[in-house]
Parts: sequence; structure tokens; C-alpha cells
Amino acid sequence: MVLLDTTVLSVAEPDLAGSLHTSVAGLQWATTGYTVVFAALLLSAGALSDRLGAHRLFRAGIALFAAGSALCALAPTVGALVAVRMALGAAAAACVPSSLALIGRLYPDPGRRARAVATWAAISGAAVAAGPLAGGALVGVAGWRAVFLVNVPLGAVVLALTATRRLRCPRGDRRLDWPAQLTACVCLALATDGFIAAGARAWGHTAAALAGAAAAAAVLAVLERRSPAPVFHRDLVRSGAVRAGLAAGAAVNFTLTGTLFVLPLLLQAHGMGPVATGLAFLPLTLPFALNPPLTGRIVAKVGPRRPVLGGLVLLAAGTATLALAGGAEAPYGRLAVGLLLTGLGVSFALPALVTAVVGAAPQSAAGAAGGLLNAARQAGASLGVATMGAPLMADRTGGASWAFLIAAAACAATGVWFGRTARG
Repeated sequence: MVLLDTTVLSVAEPDLAGSLHTSVAGLQWATTGYTVVFAALLLSAGALSDRLGAHRLFRAGIALFAAGSALCALAPTVGALVAVRMALGAAAAACVPSSLALIGRLYPDPGRRARAVATWAAISGAAVAAGPLAGGALVGVAGWRAVFLVNVPLGAVVLALTATRRLRCPRGDRRLDWPAQLTACVCLALATDGFIAAGARAWGHTAAALAGAAAAAAVLAVLERRSPAPVFHRDLVRSGAVRAGLAAGAAVNFTLTGTLFVLPLLLQAHGMGPVATGLAFLPLTLPFALNPPLTGRIVAKVGPRRPVLGGLVLLAAGTATLALAGGAEAPYGRLAVGLLLTGLGVSFALPALVTAVVGAAPQSAAGAAGGLLNAARQAGASLGVATMGAPLMADRTGGASWAFLIAAAACAATGVWFGRTARG
């Protein structure tokens, strides 16, 4: 449900824009309001899960997610929608790490737990893949509000299934540094705002937002040095291999989420309705569900470096192809080739990156490394929508080519960085 929500809204963008009379910037915030908060709070959500008990945080997150989804469906303005989407991001951050903790409690045997986590990952991938298709069907039948209403019964079912004593976890005493956590959230939000404002050529706004982001980053660095419970694990921040892996994870989600944002607006120029748009996404999304087992076998045989680099090369090639085919007059077949290459790139890179980042981290920080990778990915998603959406404000169709070129450059540069670091 949480990961479905990261992609299901994409197909609804044209209908949402018409219904709420909003601009590209409004659509960007409807997406990034969710991912900014999701990314920032993921940094401490695992510690909060340990402190409060995973089952309590999970059920609270699901209840908030279902209630917030209902409010999103009732939103009268784009501002109200963005505000509630930010609450959904907080709920999502509560659910993801606590769900994994609950799996660990239900399956104490390492072999059974590994199979359960693999199932969790497969379902997550399928949810991301199903998002555009499900969104297209829902929007085609009932409009954009339906993509949120579907979460309400799903949330009720999850709450009913988790109302059992078997899932109860004891409270812990892990410390949380809330000032640093909130500063990280402010830093990412201001950076996102700056890139969105740049697309509107509001240069004064851009300068102020980016200066604020830089100031927040400086404050965060001071808080982290003084904190007994830092948001960023110090051993991870010092590792060059971990930093390169985090950058690669951010670049993958930058490209994926930015593409999911740009493409529906481009396909609208092709005259496609919501159902056809959802189907048009299949070359991009099907590899998410079908390819990870193959990637797992490759990683087991040769290690994570080659699949990560291969995935980044495919992402750069796919988005470059989309840039060349980005005009409204281009046939869909050319777009499909670019989408397939991009989807294959994501399906090779992301599973291998988990192994690469966790493997490069000190043994005592392996769990924190996985959480930091997820946060980096969501931060990349926020910046991807903000940056790739910017060229669309000037030119809806011609701007799409520039958007995909930005993504191609990001993947190529990150691939060079990761390749050099991994070799060392």
C-alpha cells in the first residue's frame, strides 16, 4: 500500500491538474510532499520503531495512512492535498522499517526469515509495478480521487490482520535526536522547493530556498557532531564505498520517479487517456516484478558491482533514448524502447545496491546502512520530480527531452563515481 502510493498518482496527474486547476509546480509538490517527508523521517523511523515497539508504530502508521488517504480524496485545493500528502509521507516512514521488524519477530529462524523478507521485497516490487496500471484503471472509472480511496479498505484489512498478540513487541530505550531529524527534513524540503522554483524561473525564490537549504545543512552538520544519537551513522558517512552506493541509489530513484512524473504529461500530448497511459508504462514497470530473481542470482555469482554498473548504464541509455523520442510527434514504439531499458536498469541496480551498501558498511552498522539507502532513494525521488519537472514549465513536450537528458547525465556521472570507488 505504501509503495503503491509512490507510483499510483503518476497516471492521475492530468486529471488532477484539470480538477484542481493547478500548474506543473502544484503537481510536483503533490508528489514531493510525500517523498520529502518519507525520505527525511526514514532516517530515524527504525530507532523510533525500537523505542515504541514495532507493532505500535506499524499500526499507528497504517491508521494514519488510511485516514490521510481519505482526506486526500476529499482535498478541495492542491494546497490541502500537498499538506495531507506530507502526513502520508510520515505514515509511510512509520510503516516500512516497522514492517520488517515485525517479520523478524514472526520468523525468528534465519532461513524462514530470509524467505519472508524475499516475499516482502517481491510484493513491494509488484506494488510499484502495478501502480501506474491500477492508477490508470481507477482514474478511468472514477477520477483521480479514487487512487486515494482505494487505500482506506486496504488499511482496514491490514489493521484487522495485525490485531494479534503475536506481533506485540517490547518498548526499547533507543534515543532520538529530533532537532537533527527535523533539520534534515527542512533541508530536503528547501532544496526541493528551490529546484521547483527554478523551473518557474523565479530566481529570487530559487536563491532564497537553496540558501536556506545550505544553511539547514550546516546546522545539521553541527547538530550531528554534538549528538549522542546522530541521524547519520558516523561510520557510514566516513565510508567512500557507502557514499557512492547511496549516491547511486539516489540517482536510480531520481530517474525512476522523475520519469513517472514527466511521462504522463508527455503521453497526454499523444492523446492517451488514463487507462492507455497505465498500459504504456508496462515496459518500464514489468521488469521490476520479473527481473529481481535474476539479479539476485547474478549478485550471488559475481557480486554487486557489475549489476549496479550495468543498471546505471541501462538507465542512462534508456533516458537518452526517451530524450531523443520525447517530442509529442514521436511514435510510442520509440518511447517503449527507452522505457524498457530504463526499467531493466532499475531492476538490475536496486537489488544489487542493497548488497553493495550493506556489504560496504561496518558489521555493526548494517541495519543503519539499509535504512540510509532507503532514505537516499526517497530523497533522490524528491529531487528527481523537482529537477526533471522544471523544464516542463516552459515547454510541455520539448521540455521532456531536457528532463530525460538530465536523468541520463545523473546516471552516467553516478556510474563513473560508483565504478571508481567500487574498484578501489
